[in-house]
Amino acid sequence: MILLKRTLQFFIICTLIGLITLVSLYYYVKPDIPSVQVLKDVQLQTPMQVFTKDGLLINQFGEKRRIPVTIDEIPQPLIDAFLATEDNRFYDHIGIDPIGIVRSAIVLISTGEKKQGASTITMQLARNFFLTREKAYIRKIKEIFIALHIENVLTKDEILELYLNKIELGNRAFGIGAAAQVYYGKELKDLTLAQMAMIAGLPKAPSALNPIRNPTRAKARRNVVLGRLLTENYITQDVYDDATSQPITAYFHGAEIDLYAPYISEMVRAEMVSRYGIDKAYNSGFKIFTSVESKVQKAAQTALINNLHSYDMRHGFRGPTAILWDPEKQSALSEKKILAKLNEAKEIGTLKAAAVINVDEKNATVLLKNAEQINLNWDNLKWARKYITRYRQGFAPTTATEILTPGMQIWVRKNSNNEYELSQLPEASSAIVSLDPQDGRIKAIVGGYSFEQSQYNRAIQAKRQVGSNIKPFIYSAALENGYTLASILNDAPINQWDKSQGVAWRPKNSPAVYNGPIRIRRALAQSKNVISVRLLRGVGLQRTADHLLKFGFKNSDINRSESLALGSASITPIELARGMSAFANGGHLIEPYFISEIQDAYGNSLFKANPSVVCDDTSAQSLTPDNTTGLFPQQNTDTPQLKCAPQVISKQNAFLIAQAMHSAVWGGGNWSHKTGWSGTGWRAQALGRRDLSGKTGTTNDSVDTWFSGFNRNVMTSVWVGFDNPGNPLGRTSYNNNLDSGQISGAESGAKTAQPAWVEFMKVALEGKPEAPIEPPEGLVSIRIDLETGLLSHKNDYTSRFEYFDKGTAPTKYVMSQPTDIFEEDTKTEEELF
Repeated sequence: MILLKRTLQFFIICTLIGLITLVSLYYYVKPDIPSVQVLKDVQLQTPMQVFTKDGLLINQFGEKRRIPVTIDEIPQPLIDAFLATEDNRFYDHIGIDPIGIVRSAIVLISTGEKKQGASTITMQLARNFFLTREKAYIRKIKEIFIALHIENVLTKDEILELYLNKIELGNRAFGIGAAAQVYYGKELKDLTLAQMAMIAGLPKAPSALNPIRNPTRAKARRNVVLGRLLTENYITQDVYDDATSQPITAYFHGAEIDLYAPYISEMVRAEMVSRYGIDKAYNSGFKIFTSVESKVQKAAQTALINNLHSYDMRHGFRGPTAILWDPEKQSALSEKKILAKLNEAKEIGTLKAAAVINVDEKNATVLLKNAEQINLNWDNLKWARKYITRYRQGFAPTTATEILTPGMQIWVRKNSNNEYELSQLPEASSAIVSLDPQDGRIKAIVGGYSFEQSQYNRAIQAKRQVGSNIKPFIYSAALENGYTLASILNDAPINQWDKSQGVAWRPKNSPAVYNGPIRIRRALAQSKNVISVRLLRGVGLQRTADHLLKFGFKNSDINRSESLALGSASITPIELARGMSAFANGGHLIEPYFISEIQDAYGNSLFKANPSVVCDDTSAQSLTPDNTTGLFPQQNTDTPQLKCAPQVISKQNAFLIAQAMHSAVWGGGNWSHKTGWSGTGWRAQALGRRDLSGKTGTTNDSVDTWFSGFNRNVMTSVWVGFDNPGNPLGRTSYNNNLDSGQISGAESGAKTAQPAWVEFMKVALEGKPEAPIEPPEGLVSIRIDLETGLLSHKNDYTSRFEYFDKGTAPTKYVMSQPTDIFEEDTKTEEELF
């Protein structure tokens, strides 16, 4: 009786001590127990994804690959595989498994070693979210209390869903959704049972059991998982036998990029880091939908690459990138050694490294780094005359042996005929920007040939002299100060003595062709340099500069000298496109934007662009242009409201300039009566659309070349030049091996930049109805005499209808033509001619 009493007292004391210890431990670890709200609102570290406007993935940023899935999206066999392997009593216990704990304790007592074990899925979840993997008693105690707390807060399905999305599975894959994509390039629903078992076996040791790193151990672990499924009666023996016989099919799959567009995605990355900080931007699962359209963006990238290759190839072949062996001194390398050399080459853009292994009269056989042998026929070789300088090329080759010899390492790329052609890495650079002039949406943007080669985004960072692309703005200032499209100026050389320099300034037309008396419409269409200078003088330098600032250009970029009339101002392509948009949209200054929407990891919209748009409602909120805050203001959509882009020039002024730029494409006069003439942008006629206006731009020595053109809905600017300012693009002679449609002569906006514009706009405008710029109210259309710009009674090739702002049309007819028809500056006749 005494023994029984003492035994009972002992158990009571032990129980009290245990309870006190348990309570003490609870209060000790309580600060580390997460709140209910933390568990309910737990955020998975999910990479930031960047999409096109129409939903194609163009890039993702973040150290961890994760594709969150809901419990309903997880196939039951995959759930069974995890439960059978990690915690078969998951749906029965309270967060801890007493049987497992006892088993683990026995192992500890018998061996003296702290081996991993007894952790339920809930305990693993607690460790993964809130603790470390350190094997310490206090960590295990914390793990138990947190697991019990989790079970009290979340349902079993919620716990399992969090666990399967959080678990580390190797190769930077976190969660089963990412693992399916990384190892098999599939969605969960498309996995086989063997593949599911492979993923379910990874949590034990994601690195050591990785099927990519160690396929033998991974296969053994996979079969253990399948064995657990069989033991727990999730699968039959036949299913087990079939699954264990399956080979290892895992290999690394990168992110499933639908359209690689690195320049726009880098713009998004920088903007998101600026808004949210790098950690939140990279790990919060943001989905950013850009403003670019996939079809149009791809067309811009293709046009830029093709155009740079065209420029580079017409200047000649610069030779091989390396000599692998000299056939006159040594025998050819083995294929194995050739492939080893080729694998050292970093392929850029569309270029592929190749080794020449055989050459005959009109063909060459080359080996690619994937061991594929291809034939380069004569049509894909004959362009390659020798490069001498940017101004000189060698004679056109007559045989392939003049171009290539075995042992050369070269570049090849596929052309528009899907055939491989001899190629080389372009030396010149380029940028394309395409906007919607009605609201500033960036439809496409490309900052260079290759982001891997250079991350410098020339579209938004490169300030380059704009050449004759400045002239529409100069002419706009002239129209605002009394000139009309019918005003006559003298297209003749200018000689002005500069006393301070002791030299004469002689701006010349390019080419040096002078027409004498010429109307302003034709002068702009044919890009007459001397007329631009005369207009600047007529309006005044300061007044002209002030007018240019209305188009959003920075004051520091607009130089105050007469060279401004010839395009000495340095402006980025996107700034130029923004300014030009005013001629397409009726005189409004829009703000370019490239982010349409930001969503969180669950698809909730956090931000939607609310750009200023072209509108006529003067009572709507109007934004004042700000040239100090950058091109990309953050829009706030908490209280969306109509925002009208500010009117910076009149609708009439914008329309008249667009009309003159239309003549730059379509020309004027009458060819049958030998009075026809072409504008500098005549190559745009290839698109067969009458709604296009455009302007070429070329600086001195063809250092920078431009073409900007638009209709009412699309405004696109293209720049081509060298990254090192001051390097001329040169000129090319005619290549007798090529057809008559080739480009030759001095490089210029029309020859160097416009072909990319034409190729791009062909896609951008495909299937779109013509969108001409309609004449606004306040204009009159009157027939004028083409020679004098005065009114005409004739209805023949000597006259045409011209638009005038009300009150500016001529009042005299050509029959009463005065003796002095020139509207000219104050220079003397000797200075004019």
